[in-house]
Amino acid sequence: MGPLIVQSDRTVLLELDHEDADEARRELAAFAELERAPEHVHTYRITPLGLWNARAAGLDAEQVLDVLLTRSRFPVPHALLVDIDETMSRYGRLVLEKDPVHGLVLRCHDAPVLEEIARHRKIAPLLGPRIDGETTVVHASARGELKQLLLTVGWPAEDRAGYVDGTPHPISLTETDPVSGEAWALRPYQRRAVENFWAGGSGVVVLPCGAGKTLVGAAAMAASSTTTLVLVTNTVSARQWKAELLRRTTLTADEIGEYSGALKEVRPVTIATYQVLTARRGGIHPHLELLDGHDWGLIVYDEVHLLPAPVFRMTAELQARRRLGLTATLVREDHREGEVFSLIGPKRYDAPWREIEAQGHIAPADCVEVRVELPVGDRMAYASAEDADRHRLASSSPHKLDVAARLVARHRGEPVLVIGQFLDQLDELGALLDAPVLKGSTSTARRERLFAAFRAGELPVLVVSKVANFSVDLPEASVAVQVSGAFGSRQEEAQRLGRLLRPKRDGRPATFYTVVARDTVDADYAARRRRFLAEQGYAYRILDAADLAASGELPG
Repeated sequence: MGPLIVQSDRTVLLELDHEDADEARRELAAFAELERAPEHVHTYRITPLGLWNARAAGLDAEQVLDVLLTRSRFPVPHALLVDIDETMSRYGRLVLEKDPVHGLVLRCHDAPVLEEIARHRKIAPLLGPRIDGETTVVHASARGELKQLLLTVGWPAEDRAGYVDGTPHPISLTETDPVSGEAWALRPYQRRAVENFWAGGSGVVVLPCGAGKTLVGAAAMAASSTTTLVLVTNTVSARQWKAELLRRTTLTADEIGEYSGALKEVRPVTIATYQVLTARRGGIHPHLELLDGHDWGLIVYDEVHLLPAPVFRMTAELQARRRLGLTATLVREDHREGEVFSLIGPKRYDAPWREIEAQGHIAPADCVEVRVELPVGDRMAYASAEDADRHRLASSSPHKLDVAARLVARHRGEPVLVIGQFLDQLDELGALLDAPVLKGSTSTARRERLFAAFRAGELPVLVVSKVANFSVDLPEASVAVQVSGAFGSRQEEAQRLGRLLRPKRDGRPATFYTVVARDTVDADYAARRRRFLAEQGYAYRILDAADLAASGELPG
């Protein structure tokens, strides 16, 4: 018998006390979203978007139903089987194609469905004349907006309309790392990610932090061999991308431009920050024209789960260009995953974190939640506070500072990141630990100096705010102490753990601590943040700070 699964409506309960639990979890994650993860039972929710992503990835309803039927402890409700089959059958019923005479067209062999969407109040203005009972013309500029609207009404279109070639520009991968002099090649999962993306033409590749998403981007650029626009989260990330492209491709420094607050270089490969693209002047975004003002053959969206609204809107008009989204998690706390699906493309490749870890490509991680008891006076202050103030009161409790300092001391000699949300809390920690604090106001030049010193081992402890959540390469970091976070953001938890996951030269594992105030919203949010990592197979150990101190495990 497989792991015990009970179905009710679209909820799947997976009991983990079984040798096949990891395999069942991987199978479920292909089409269901983890909703809740207590210690021994994971609750998944089967959503239409999850099923359509699975369908776009090549899974059919029969394969999804087979997972449920073969692994279920109890009979699967017939209504659930029918619901999944009918939901998956909706993907691809409508197809966008290029017609040699009429240009962009929407085809559907189910005439009533075509009639239904053609009469929709918001969709009708995007459609041109009807060619026949199964085909209607689509205004070329409406390709992205139409896909968005079709998704919202439950009829996701399969986009087979193809892509423009863009301006040719030769790009190849190198065979030797010029820095180390060692030969290198794409790992098998990186090759599969590029192949799956290229076969689909657009879409998202999901890989753990430290698993080489930048190399997937570089390989996609080599496959395209055209001018390319790379969008990144910040200037530090832009310069890391440039350094990696110079190591891994035949591109020269003169062929790679930086388009940021500091520089405005447009070259065959241009790396632009989301911040500069979304900067407003006089109510307009003057730099957004960069997206469509050049004949790019490929657009790469790094950390695509962070895509800001103005870039979403412009991307709706870029559907004729190949688009690659890179991320460690498709989770968006604003629930706009549907826009990533319709405008960037469906998920083309997703490698489970534990699978990549087992292959030795990311470091194993020990996740530990350390719970702190607030003194009676602080608990009373928390209890009498307004709801809006409780998160900050609990998250930034001064009683976390001593625990954080003790955890850092526990790992003396190892590179440690101390991570938090509230700047005054981070300043206090910086003073207590005699460590520099990196936050949003820190200049790019100082950030780069601090990161370089940390990488070189000259700086054993670095205190960082959320600015270090994304696209920061700190391969030697092996310990993180998280003292506060952005409410219940699963995305943030995954990114913060990801700072530690690059394999260490000495093979040591990563240790990820979260310091949490017991019996507060801080603990509730921490439980929510754990969901994504639980889906990847990471189990948190729960420890009590007082017990650790009493046992001598936390040095004074």
